[in-house]
Amino acid sequence: MTVELLRDGPRLTDPAAVGNKFARQAELRAAGFRVPEFFCVPVEAFDAALARAAAEDPADRRRVLSRGGVPEPLAGRLLAAFDELAGPDGVVAVRACVVGDGEDSAADPFAGMSDSFLNVGREALLARVAECWASAFTDRAVAYRRLRGADPGGARVAVGVQRMVPAARSFVAFSRDPRTGAAHHLVAAAYGLGEGVVQELADVDHFAHDPATGRVTRTVVPKHRMVAPDPARAGEPRVTGVPAGLRAAPVLTDAEVRAIGALAARVAAHFGAPQDIEGALTADGTIELVQARPIVFAGDDPAPASGVLWTNHNLTESFPGVTCALTYSQAQEFYEVCFRGFYRRIGVPARRLDRHAGDLARMIGLLDGRVYYQLDAWYRLHALMPGWGQLRPTWQRTLGLSGDELDDAPPLPRHGWLTTLRALPRAVASLLGHPLAVRRFLTWWDDLAAATGPLDGVAPEELVRRYRRIWAEFVGPWPVTLLNGYFLLVGLTVTQRLLARWTDGDPALLVGLLPGGPENRSLLALRSALRLATRLRRDPRLAAALADGTDREVHDAIVGGRFGSDVAEAFAEHLRRYGDRTVHDLKLEVRTPRQDPWRLIGVLRPLVASGETAEGNRAAERNARRDGVRRLRRACPSPARRIALGLCVRALRRFVKAREDTRLCRSQLYGVSRDILYRLGAVLAADGRLADAGDVVHLRVDEVLGAIDGTGGTAGLADLAARRRAELEAWREKPAPPAYLSPDGPGRDAARSGPAPGDVLRGLASSRGVVRARAAVVLDPTAPVEDCRDRILVARETDPGWLYLMTAAKGIVVERGSLLSHTAITGRLLGIPTVVAVPGATTAIADGGWIELDGAAGTVRLLRTEEVA
Repeated sequence: MTVELLRDGPRLTDPAAVGNKFARQAELRAAGFRVPEFFCVPVEAFDAALARAAAEDPADRRRVLSRGGVPEPLAGRLLAAFDELAGPDGVVAVRACVVGDGEDSAADPFAGMSDSFLNVGREALLARVAECWASAFTDRAVAYRRLRGADPGGARVAVGVQRMVPAARSFVAFSRDPRTGAAHHLVAAAYGLGEGVVQELADVDHFAHDPATGRVTRTVVPKHRMVAPDPARAGEPRVTGVPAGLRAAPVLTDAEVRAIGALAARVAAHFGAPQDIEGALTADGTIELVQARPIVFAGDDPAPASGVLWTNHNLTESFPGVTCALTYSQAQEFYEVCFRGFYRRIGVPARRLDRHAGDLARMIGLLDGRVYYQLDAWYRLHALMPGWGQLRPTWQRTLGLSGDELDDAPPLPRHGWLTTLRALPRAVASLLGHPLAVRRFLTWWDDLAAATGPLDGVAPEELVRRYRRIWAEFVGPWPVTLLNGYFLLVGLTVTQRLLARWTDGDPALLVGLLPGGPENRSLLALRSALRLATRLRRDPRLAAALADGTDREVHDAIVGGRFGSDVAEAFAEHLRRYGDRTVHDLKLEVRTPRQDPWRLIGVLRPLVASGETAEGNRAAERNARRDGVRRLRRACPSPARRIALGLCVRALRRFVKAREDTRLCRSQLYGVSRDILYRLGAVLAADGRLADAGDVVHLRVDEVLGAIDGTGGTAGLADLAARRRAELEAWREKPAPPAYLSPDGPGRDAARSGPAPGDVLRGLASSRGVVRARAAVVLDPTAPVEDCRDRILVARETDPGWLYLMTAAKGIVVERGSLLSHTAITGRLLGIPTVVAVPGATTAIADGGWIELDGAAGTVRLLRTEEVA
């Protein structure tokens, strides 16, 4: 079959041939709107490519489509059409549109979630067209189609190739308010290419235009980020800086806002329905219309066939960024097995759990390589717990959910109180026996970890046996850690309600009361590192070695006894106890000091430079606790009520200690697992079944074990790992999905007005104190510690591996978390002001900008120039 490109004629306006997106563009061009010229690769070209891919590898159509390219003679026609449209040296935009499912229709403007590429040159054209075809089968697109009740593998894609507008500024505009339907125009605009506005990669100004009065109101932010072509990468878009002269001025003039609003109104009048349009302004101010789609108003969307809610709020603390197959497969088993045991311990009957086996198996999912909670499964499972109706608001806050997105949550089951009463005796018995259960758990784990023993020289079959033994034995005791979390949630709910009733509800009260209590294992790990750093600091020879040598050189000198046997023994003891604790230690692709002991030197360097000691850290915690007690006396005069609150807080401290103790055990469990699996990867590489031992991270756990003990297939492991490695790299290059995805599409926090100097960002007060300093916006915990020295650390989230950045900082601000999250607890332990759950902090706060952090009020104020002069 010969496939002809569509440049004009009736088929170019036929959604069945090119999809709604391109049919609408063709219609607008025919009606006289200024739409850049384009041509389309119709859907039958995709059908032919898909048939070839299915014949080659029906299980991996996405890979085959992206690598198969565009066959002749279509490839020749595409290049000739490119030359005619843009010239041999020109650039175009290449966009995909799903045909037949309503993408860019009134029913579903975002259904396809297919790919687009900007600034595509002639040499990359054919590859980009093939990638657009392959985007029909990304994890995100497949999951979204399943959510909409469509065939997950039934997408058909047309591709549009459009003259690239040399955009100096870009905008998205609504002909009516999409939230309320009010008859005014909303415009979001940024410097540079449109990806900066659509994907929130740039600093965006927001405007509202009332067509009845002509009045324009605007929210203007300091602009430091824009999206522009990257000369080093053949013009591909990149985030770059905004010229200094443009940073403070509005992106659009009032006249331009009115013109864009009028354009949106004309497009709406043409189609007879309110419209959402995208466009660009060239350097001379010419407005070009790039896309148009109907607005879907809140409440007008039909009920989805599936109620899947996705979120990675709170989960990115454990699994940030893209995640390899090895980590994800182990995490799946961890969640399913642990939570089944937890629900049984809390009193949920086995027969009810059996009916929810599907939910247990899908508690987490993978979207474009990133781990997400499948939140609908969590709601249904948690609804089985006694007291869920009372605990649900607190749980939602600890997970980072707030505002409108909670409207998507499934309703509470009927007879919730009856379920609570029936399960109450078992829950009370579990609570009374909980302290003993935690002590037994810790003893059990220490014994099991010791029994695993050194792994050097252990035969592969024995390594598999030890791995299976550990994961089989933890099934029984491990759910006590989740039970502890349940009791912690209950205690937090009760304490917060009592504080609200008996005091003025100051959130800083509980923040000040939580420090203190017995040392937990996570804190012991930090203080062990501080004591080791103090040893290194006090020895002039060690200090000189740290100044002049590499991490490996210093490590070799220490373990070789150059600085004395006592230092070598202390170093070895810390590694033995805490060698599995590092940044992102739940990700099996991350190497820890257990595998590379010299990495510990990199951890110790900033602690040596900081001058902090374990004793000073302990004193700061005691002072914070004393101050909290004084504040409580002033806020609650009644001794009886203070006693009641004291008992609640004491219980909370115990639960927090148990949680941090068991978190270190979890790091150790993953550490032993990582060590075993890496050794098995080396065996597979030596046998020629993997190209490299490191490729083991691209296999699932069952595939690794099965390849050794014969319970799984062994053929094609190298090819499988190579495909997954390539997929992982492709995921790294893609923008991350939103933190929250509902049946209505991306999270509703996707379009916030940016703050200006003097504005106040609000979050959850977590560790008291006020500090004023420059911000250090850190997205990668491997950043140099000196970047955080005497600054306020601003991050999306943290995990225990961030401790060494935190110790250098004067305060902490994170986008996610709760009063009992790792960040909040660590801030209190370190005695530095901390605020968590600050939406958009890493983009709202400029790196190096001056901010004032109030850890008791939960506020972050962006300081004006005159305030820091």
